[in-house]
Amino acid sequence: MQPAARITGRLRQQVAADLKKKYEKGASIRSLARATGRSYGFVHRILIEAGVQLRGRGGARRRTTRKRR
Repeated sequence: MQPAARITGRLRQQVAADLKKKYEKGASIRSLARATGRSYGFVHRILIEAGVQLRGRGGARRRTTRKRR
């Protein structure tokens, strides 16, 4: 896939199916973007078009070490 090349029609459907499969196996949007040479926004948009239920943002919440007064 060429970076910045317009993807339409059947090719777009194929790319969407491939990204959907990888995302549902646990790949992050950022890792998919890096692997395809596309932007985060492009991958996000394609996944939405493919009907993917996006995962919530993960990670542990930061705890402050400061004491509140």
